[in-house]
Amino acid sequence: MRTRWPSSRVGGCARRSLGCGRRCATASTSPTHGVLTAALLAHIDAVEAAVARLDARIEATLAPHAAVVELLCTIPGVGRHTAQVLIAECGLDMTVFPGPGHFASWAKICPGTRESAGKRRPAPTGHGSPWLRTALTEAAWAAARTRGTYLAARFAQLRARRGEQTAIGAIRHDILIAYYHIVAGQTPFRELGPEWLNRRHSPEHRARRLVRQLETLGFSVTVEAVA
Repeated sequence: MRTRWPSSRVGGCARRSLGCGRRCATASTSPTHGVLTAALLAHIDAVEAAVARLDARIEATLAPHAAVVELLCTIPGVGRHTAQVLIAECGLDMTVFPGPGHFASWAKICPGTRESAGKRRPAPTGHGSPWLRTALTEAAWAAARTRGTYLAARFAQLRARRGEQTAIGAIRHDILIAYYHIVAGQTPFRELGPEWLNRRHSPEHRARRLVRQLETLGFSVTVEAVA
């Protein structure tokens, strides 16, 4: 048997909201309200027209670099607008930077360090372009929500150990490094997959790394698995 609640038991907020909606729908507007509404609508139309003109100008300016924009969109979390912001803030000439590390340091999208008495301690990140940081942060959050990608797996791993904000900072840095390599090499983003972190820290990978280090020191090493 279904219970029927009397109207007096319905929440007062719900009754007031319904009443206000009915009054607003049936209320008559004065000529002054009409003038104000027309002015607001005209302002909205003017802003939308200005945005459309700027979008057209941006598209025309980046038309010679349309291929680079498409390559940048292969990065998880990076859309067309984010790619345009990255190009505007970072440029397309990566030869002015010795490497991706210098590029990230110039953009202030890297962990700060402070050295004293031979010891390195963490320090606040410097102040770079706020528009670049905002675009990278939005792209990092979007990449963290993707499925089956390296960036999403890296975010989940770092969030469990270091916290959400640190994980977003790392993804932000990874996207900027990917930008450097894509623009410098004119190549699409290479997706490593969510299992790459496990393969990177597997015993076989660590053994190969140690063997290479010993060979660099001049030793000949033969590795045999223990039964």
